[in-house]
Amino acid sequence: MLTIEKVDTSQKAQVRRFIRIPYRLYENHPQWVPPLFIDEETRLNPNKHPFYEHSEVEFFLALRDGREVGRIAALENKRFNAYHGTKQAQFYLFECEDDQEAAAALFERVFEWARARGLDHVVGPKGFGALDGYGIQIEGYEHRQMMNMMNYNYPYYRKLVETMGFEKEVDFVSCYLGAGSFHLPDRVHRIAERAKERTGLVVQRFNTMKELRAWAPKIGEAYNKSFVNNWEYYPLTEREVKFLLDNLLIVANPRLIKLITHKDDPIGFLFAFPDLSAAMQRAKGRLLPFGMADILLEARRTKWVSLNGVGILPEYKGRGGNAIMYDEMEKTIHEFKFEHGDLTQVAETAVEMRHDLENVGGKPYKNHRVYKIKI
Repeated sequence: MLTIEKVDTSQKAQVRRFIRIPYRLYENHPQWVPPLFIDEETRLNPNKHPFYEHSEVEFFLALRDGREVGRIAALENKRFNAYHGTKQAQFYLFECEDDQEAAAALFERVFEWARARGLDHVVGPKGFGALDGYGIQIEGYEHRQMMNMMNYNYPYYRKLVETMGFEKEVDFVSCYLGAGSFHLPDRVHRIAERAKERTGLVVQRFNTMKELRAWAPKIGEAYNKSFVNNWEYYPLTEREVKFLLDNLLIVANPRLIKLITHKDDPIGFLFAFPDLSAAMQRAKGRLLPFGMADILLEARRTKWVSLNGVGILPEYKGRGGNAIMYDEMEKTIHEFKFEHGDLTQVAETAVEMRHDLENVGGKPYKNHRVYKIKI
């Protein structure tokens, strides 16, 4: 018999059941990267995650004869809806065996939850914040996911979702940048240098975590302003910005974080992170006893870099800001001797950036689709 149960997040045993489903579904899968248990527990803890301060979330398990076969989260991001004038619910953390009945029961529970709150659309997968990744993977299954900045799922997930009547909302495409092929034309370098001279734009670089932390508030300010035209944007609260930056700084190499400023005001940024996926796979969700040490070693030896967080204020794009950003992107890959770069999840609505990257050797190689349905 199939049943759907709501998770009581105050009960550790129920939280653990919800969290552990993908660890069983993808156990030892070569392309799946296990999230850290501590991060997943924080996401389900209303006392620790800032999303709960302004919005609502509930979690559901699908059980067949008492065995967990699927899960889903239902979210109402009230700040997003207020900013965009929408009545949208989100689904997230969807995992399921190849079982259409179980998937249908989970989605019907989300629809019921959304209708009870006066919402008229469901969109997803779409999570709690900017680093949660978006969409169901529909292309690039042969490639390992980039840490937990995106998800990996089996090909049958697309069928489970589309059978429910979901349609495409937006695709997030990740581009591969090979060090051997990613070279900007000389004119882009010249434009970047002229922009620095004429407009006073400065690239702030950091050598230590102390320097980086001192700039953290301004980095958060730039992040919150740069994506105002993006499909997924909503104004983050002060605590959400702090939460985001605290999590970024855990895995950051300060020399890979760059901030573009004008008279000390942040107008753009480039977040690059060493790919820790291999060490995370070995850790299997645990930092102790050896996971953290292995992750730190992997940060030094990896040949992959994730470029996940590239933005500039709209008014500076036509003043050489874009050229500076791409110039710094190339420097990040070549100066630190990375062999492979992943420009992680660029929305297809960012047409200009997608076009620019393909012109300089970027190759689309993964696609994650966000779906929508009217209820």
